Amino acid sequence: MKARILQLLREQEGYVSGQDICRKLSVSRTAVWKVIGQLKEEGYVIEAVQNKGYRLLEVPDLVTEGEVASRLHTGWAGHPTVFLERTDSTNNEAKRMAEAGASHGTLVVAENQEAGKGRRGRSWSSPEKSGIWMTLIMKPEFPPSQASMLTLVAAMAVAEGVRSVTGLEAGIKWPNDIVVNGKKICGILTEMSAEPDYINHVVVGIGINANMEEFPPDIREKATSLSLELGEKVSRAAVIAEVWNAFELYYDKFLENADLSSLREKYEAHLLNRGKEVCVLDPKGEWRGVARGIDRNGRLLIEQTGSGDEGLRAVDSGEVSVRGVYGYV
Repeated sequence: MKARILQLLREQEGYVSGQDICRKLSVSRTAVWKVIGQLKEEGYVIEAVQNKGYRLLEVPDLVTEGEVASRLHTGWAGHPTVFLERTDSTNNEAKRMAEAGASHGTLVVAENQEAGKGRRGRSWSSPEKSGIWMTLIMKPEFPPSQASMLTLVAAMAVAEGVRSVTGLEAGIKWPNDIVVNGKKICGILTEMSAEPDYINHVVVGIGINANMEEFPPDIREKATSLSLELGEKVSRAAVIAEVWNAFELYYDKFLENADLSSLREKYEAHLLNRGKEVCVLDPKGEWRGVARGIDRNGRLLIEQTGSGDEGLRAVDSGEVSVRGVYGYV
């Protein structure tokens, strides 16, 4: 009920009467009054005027069930959502929950991660109450070979969610770094438990630098936050909800062919590497080329240059690392 009352207050520009809330939710005035009191205790500034009703004036930066659920418009993604004050990492927590029987679509959100991690085992800085640390549990029915593409689907969803909430031009550095003004604001880590021919579960972990004001010296030149780029704090709950609203839509498109053929154009519209010279680091050595886009399986298409082996090559994110020649992107 708290989430629905929050939604009604947020959607109404002026006052919403207690009578209207009671009628729409089929609850008593006493029940509404109690929820309004709870919201005020949590930090919401709500004006109450006799014969007019309630008006929401200020929303605190809370990552709570009410704040997220009142903005979430999905059929399965984020249902249910589990909120934790502290965990080792949301991916680890999600894997434990998946193994214990958690359902497809369960979302794990934490205020603090003590052992956040990124691709290739790298650590991820996760300061408390300033970032977005979350992982979605999925139990898809497509073959294990297709699961890595979920990372690219998630990247599109984050770029879309960030743009929707903040207006910032968020782009993608292939395959899954989200970049604003040349600096990274988000990383995505997808992990899978599978047998040779079927998936037990997949966890899609997303870490977004939302309201951080500073970064460790070793990443300061490459990392930024939404608040630093925007000049003001952002609602983390709004970003969380918009990311999964977008993810569910993109995932449904992905399922049409269990590949990125129907999403390729959308992904490439966000792709910052496209048309730029990149350096590819693979086990056989280093080579350069110009990024041209992705194929239906999410591999980066690179037009190789200057090596005597000119031509279009497709590279897989699990096998190589791609860097910009003249900068991070």
